[in-house]
Amino acid sequence: MSKRLIHAATLIACAMAVPPVGAAPAAPAPKAAKKYTIEQFFSTKRVGGASFSADEKRVLFHSDESGTYNVYSIPSGGGKAEQLTASAKDSNYAVSYFPNDDRFLFTRDSGGNELNHLFVRELDGKEKDLTPGDKLKAAFRAWHPEGVAFYVTTNERDAKFFDLYRYDAKTYERTLLFKNEKGLDIEAISRDEKWIALAKTNTTIDNDMYLFDVAKGELKHLTPHTGNVRYSPETFDPASKRLLFLSDEGSEFARLKAYDLATGQVKEHEKADWDIAFTYYSRDGRYRVTGINEDGSRVIRMVEVDGAAEKPVALPKLPAGMIFGVTFSKSGTKMAFALNGDRSPSNLFTYDFKAKKLAQLTQTLSKDVNPNDLVEAEVVRFKSFDGMVIPSIFLKPHGASATNKVPAIVWVHGGPGGQTTRGYSSMMQYLANNGYAVLGINNRGSSGYGKTFFAADDKKHGREPLWDCIEAKTYLASLGTIDPERIAIMGGSYGGYMTVAAMAFRPEAFKVGVNIFGVTNWLRTLESIPPYWESFRKALYEEIGDPVKDREFLIATSPLFHAKEIRMPLIVIQGANDPRVIKSESDDIVEAVKKNGVPVEYVVFPDEGHGFSKPKNNMEANKKIVEFLDKHLKKQ
Repeated sequence: MSKRLIHAATLIACAMAVPPVGAAPAAPAPKAAKKYTIEQFFSTKRVGGASFSADEKRVLFHSDESGTYNVYSIPSGGGKAEQLTASAKDSNYAVSYFPNDDRFLFTRDSGGNELNHLFVRELDGKEKDLTPGDKLKAAFRAWHPEGVAFYVTTNERDAKFFDLYRYDAKTYERTLLFKNEKGLDIEAISRDEKWIALAKTNTTIDNDMYLFDVAKGELKHLTPHTGNVRYSPETFDPASKRLLFLSDEGSEFARLKAYDLATGQVKEHEKADWDIAFTYYSRDGRYRVTGINEDGSRVIRMVEVDGAAEKPVALPKLPAGMIFGVTFSKSGTKMAFALNGDRSPSNLFTYDFKAKKLAQLTQTLSKDVNPNDLVEAEVVRFKSFDGMVIPSIFLKPHGASATNKVPAIVWVHGGPGGQTTRGYSSMMQYLANNGYAVLGINNRGSSGYGKTFFAADDKKHGREPLWDCIEAKTYLASLGTIDPERIAIMGGSYGGYMTVAAMAFRPEAFKVGVNIFGVTNWLRTLESIPPYWESFRKALYEEIGDPVKDREFLIATSPLFHAKEIRMPLIVIQGANDPRVIKSESDDIVEAVKKNGVPVEYVVFPDEGHGFSKPKNNMEANKKIVEFLDKHLKKQ
């Protein structure tokens, strides 16, 4: 929900891109695509989390093929996958093979409650919880470069803050490296274990960077400054001489800079015309990978490191799409990554640098679905009520034309501060396959378009960002292929809030609302945030409102207190174990809307949290949503 969780940034975009609607003769109606059943469509698999084995012959990953996420291993050159965990209830997510043997780390929570523990699967197949205890949250952070230890954060000592531990890779004995008593975010550990880089969140657009000397136990503030500047420690260089960090100081976009640990000198290291989102080195230090958030797409740059010099590395020729999660083998001769396209779900690939051989490890799209029947996304822009340009991602269903106008959905991303990007979305593609145009709006406050755009929604939720969504409806109507009388609004989490806010504050605008675990009462949500969000509580209050100081404003912008105004059909989807937007948020809005005599449907999943980790639930949610939309938006 917080921008701090999203890890991206921003830009004020430029020209308006509206297709002309002129007097030319109408073109023949495009051919409609084959329509698939829900079972055909959602037999598509979801995968992620690649890691090479010590001998580099296998790749560890997770997949939901079994009905919930489990951990698998597959030959690094391609072949049959072997299932390594067998959970039928809670999702298991692959973290990493051990660098020197076939043990592996994985993480699991309980029913989507986000209280993840870190587990090891031993060579004999037994599982061991490395972070036992109740109501704690743990995360793997990194491997020691020689594989003799790994680093883990956990909030077991204080539910509000995460401490950093070093685990021995053989005995699992641990040593406390950093006791976190000031609410800092642990970001990077130097390879020589002498330094820890940390960040402190002040607001969503301003933070500070610190350096901890492990031997001396001293904490140094690196970034005293005035004004709003974002600093994000990314990684130490392989020689442990420099700290690479991101900063938007003096720029709309984040650039990569280097801090010399000996002299304190800062130099710019890499820049782009958009936000640099991250950078990191391969385990052997030979390669550095940078990700750039370029106009709704992820672009990867890779360099080969030779001392102070860096040489660009050409990536292999790939199918259309975006690369995610690049990882390297121990020797640095192989890399694994995921490739995601508009019409192709994420698939895992490996590339052998020596043999110059590319291998596709997975085929996730359902064999029943022809990708030509899916929709290629388009980046579009429109001007909002005050002239601000709003970038968006548009999916137009096959068959839509001036003579066959289709219903449409304004899709609002989560956050605040999230971003709708290009790439495969099972929900959006399923909607398009059922004849709905989808506009994934990046309303003001979205990341990826400059820090001014990113901050433009602060203390304005339920107002200006919502009005962008209203203008999106006007934009859709101008295209000539959309029926202006059949436009819905839909979103999850913060997008769910925007959905219900639209229905309460602009009840005439949209014919239907789809609220997927959305906030309806800011007072309750801000008062019930998980304790481990403490480090950015202040930033959350600065952006959305303080439940004490800004009580009246939060009541004015919370749809629950204005539910009597809702008069259009609404469907609400909720996970019973959601720790971010608790179930009572949805319970209350459903009850309030029912009192208006408005059609409302409520679907609760008892084994989910803030999302759909299980394929059967994902399929059921999408089925219910499309049935609801068909009932209220399709011409009968």
